[in-house]
Amino acid sequence: MTLNKPKFNVFKNVTYALAGMKEVLRSETSFKTQMFVIVLIGLGLFFVPLSMGAKLILFVSTWLILLTEAINSAIERVVDLVTLEHHPLAGQAKDIGAFAVLLAFVIVVMVWGIVLYGELG
Repeated sequence: MTLNKPKFNVFKNVTYALAGMKEVLRSETSFKTQMFVIVLIGLGLFFVPLSMGAKLILFVSTWLILLTEAINSAIERVVDLVTLEHHPLAGQAKDIGAFAVLLAFVIVVMVWGIVLYGELG
């Protein structure tokens, strides 16, 4: 079975990724808000007396939220492409995507708790 898949091209793949980033920044208020908060956190970490490794772990862990928010946005678009009518499965898919974002947030809180306890506790 042959799939209609174009030949791998790094430049085109990066172009597609940047187009996705532009779209999510243009249209997703949650993503923009979360990114703003993460930038503030990153700047704030400069002034906290933690090791550079701890700061890096804390900052990088926050990007897990953006990652799952982007995936959630993709899920929502695919669901809306399939149907704009209310359907239980469409609602469940969107709810599960939102739950993934919540799980990412919980994981980040746990990482922060563990790192801060190890550094300050």
